[in-house]
Formats: sequence, structure tokens, C-alpha cells
Amino acid sequence: MPTATNPHSDQHYLAMDLLRFTTAGSVDDGKSTLIGRLLYDSKAIFEDQLEAIERATEQRGEETLNLSLLTDGLRAEREQGITIDVAYRYFATPRRKFIVADTPGHIQYTRNMVTGASTANLAIVLVDARKGVIEQTCRHSFIASLLRIPHLIVAVNKMDLVEWSEARYNEIVAQFSEFASRLEIPDIKFIPISALHGDNVVEKSPKSPWYQGGALLYTLETVYIGSDHNHIDARFPVQTVIRPNNDAHHDFRGFAGRIAGGVFKPGDEITALPSGRTSRITALHGPGATGPLAEAFSPMSVVINLADEIDISRGDMIVKANNPPNATKDIEAMICWFSEAKLVPGGKYLIRHTTREAKCAIKVVRYKININTLHKVEGDQEIGMNDFGRVHLRASVPLLWDSYQRNRATGGFILVDEFTNATVAAGMIL
Repeated sequence: MPTATNPHSDQHYLAMDLLRFTTAGSVDDGKSTLIGRLLYDSKAIFEDQLEAIERATEQRGEETLNLSLLTDGLRAEREQGITIDVAYRYFATPRRKFIVADTPGHIQYTRNMVTGASTANLAIVLVDARKGVIEQTCRHSFIASLLRIPHLIVAVNKMDLVEWSEARYNEIVAQFSEFASRLEIPDIKFIPISALHGDNVVEKSPKSPWYQGGALLYTLETVYIGSDHNHIDARFPVQTVIRPNNDAHHDFRGFAGRIAGGVFKPGDEITALPSGRTSRITALHGPGATGPLAEAFSPMSVVINLADEIDISRGDMIVKANNPPNATKDIEAMICWFSEAKLVPGGKYLIRHTTREAKCAIKVVRYKININTLHKVEGDQEIGMNDFGRVHLRASVPLLWDSYQRNRATGGFILVDEFTNATVAAGMIL
């Protein structure tokens, strides 16, 4: 996969050949069954897992193997037949590795969907072919747009229950396309499937000769994600300073972290923020590398050595000298509220942004968003669990940020209750 600097870089291939995707949709649209089908048909489950779901299927008195049990891992979920938590699963094909977040469909678990989707490259939104585009479809698609997920697959499921009607499929495509015209999702694809029977999931189905696209797995394997990360703005939030405590490496001093944007190379002139001190990169080291790296880029984890001994600590950021981020105490942000205790205007919280933690206060609630209609509700100051709203925050120290639209890594944050240490909100800087 190409980069702007080295299209044949092995490190780039390893870093970018992982696709994170999430599933979303209304209750009983078949999200867990779809993920189970992907795992089962791509032979990504172990024999003991298969035996376990065979026993569970038999105990439930079901005739067809219930593949949803592969992801509905909580006992409460199995008893209720619903997904109530984010279930992460890992599998791989010869073309690509995958991390799947199977998220809940219930409206009261919107916060779980936000959690699962926050790091996703792609979202699969399931639509029941019988019901078409409904309120939950719009809600989850809006959240995917708000979280800047660049790729969306609309999987029109249960096509077998509408006799694989091309007319019905086209009607749903038109319904969703009209709604999606108000969203900011650059890449949307539609696939007719039957998760229960596996049609168009791993292999193309002869039941939909009118469908000219690829199967779902092929689409997941081939979607191009090389441009999803920001490779323009060099951002390196420092996680820790490495100073080995032994004679053999007594001269070594490195700064460890995960690159949040841009490309770094030995010889680059850098600025350390917030101090403003400058230096030059002498070496880059990566996990498992046999020697120093020729370059490093988002989202690689590396150690950076500098030519000068300047004071840098956790929470600082290394950037290119001519391209700094914003550095302000005051930020405008869209938040999703996670806590059962409602947001308190003027309330004080901890903000965790990249590797920096600071105290902050919510100064103003600008408006609340009705995520069913996408309308702004400017008179409503009350933001409760699963609500979205725009707020004005003031931190105790300047934060080093880019807008979430430009860089999800430096534009996202969480708010924490400093007394209970509970995460109360996730935010996106505007």
C-alpha cells in the first residue's frame, strides 16, 4: 500500500494492513449473526468455540446454528437474545487483518456504539430488508458521520425474506442515499446480503444476479484505508521518556509514543511543545525492528532520539517546526454524554487529550442535537446519558489540538469525573 514517501515500505504495510470496523443497526437487524457468519465462513473460529455454540444452539431449541452466539459473549446477552455491550473479535484473511466491534442496537446503549466506533476505519450499518431505513439506521449513520468514519457499508440484510427483490433493494438504496446526502461520509457502498444463510457475505450469491458488486468480505479486504490517517501534520504526543538504567546504554535518551499524524525521519527539524525548544531527530526505533527506522508515520509506535537534551515529558508534543497544532485553553467541541449523572453547566472535570491530562470546566452548553432529526435544540441545556451536544470547554493549561475533522487522534478527548474516575463523555474538537 502506498504512502506519500515510500510506497514499498514494509513498516507502512504492517501498520496499514489492519482494518478496524464496527457494526451498527437496529435491534434484530442481524449484526451479531453477520459477524458470526464472517468468522465462521472465513474459518476464523476454533473447534471448541464451534462446539460451544452448537451446544448453546441445541439448548435453546434452535435448528439452525446460531452464529450470533460467537459475539454475544455475555451471559445476559445470550439469555435475552440481544447485544448489550461492545464485543471485540479478531480475525484475518491472507489479504488483511481485522478488528471487529460488534456494538449494541438499543438506543439506551448509544454510548457503547460511540466507544466501539471511535477508532474504526469503516462502519457496517445493517438494514432489515423488510423494514427499510428506520430511526435507528439514521441515528447510527449520523454517529458514524460525527465520528468521521470515512467508509460506510450499508448491508441490506434478510434479503431472503423479501425473495431477493431487486426493486426492494433499490428502494432502500434510494431511501438511505437521500438521508445520507446530509451526512459527511465520503465513501458509501450498498450490499444485499443474508447473514443467516451467508449470501454475499464471504462469497457472491447466485440469488442476486442483478447485483454487480463484490461480497462483503471482498469489500472489507479491498477498501483503501491508506489515506484515512493524516500524513500531513506531524504530531507525536510523548507518552514516556526512556532512560535505561545500565552502563551499556547510559547515553541513550528517547521519547516513546504513538505517532498521531504526519511522517518523521532522521534529520527532521522539530519543535517540542509547549516549551517551543527546537532540535533535530537523530534516530527512530520501532517495536520488533532490527535497526533504526528510515521513517515513521501514523499510527506507528516508536521511540524518537533527538540531537539536543531538551526538557520533554509526558503530555508534551513533538511536531515539525513549521507546522504547529493549535494551542489554547478554550475549545469548542461536540460531546456524547456517557454518565447517568447529567452534565452540569459550569461543572469541573478532568480532560484527557492525547497523552495530556488537565482540569477543565464546561463553560457553556451551546445546543443539544436531536439525533433523530439532526436538528439543533438551542434552548435545551440538559444533556443526559447518550445525548449529543455542543459545548465550550476551558482547560487549566493549553491543549495542543487539531480539529477532529482534520485529525481524529489529536481532535478527540474524554472527560473524566475526578472523584469517581468514571469516563463521563467523549468529545470531538470542532
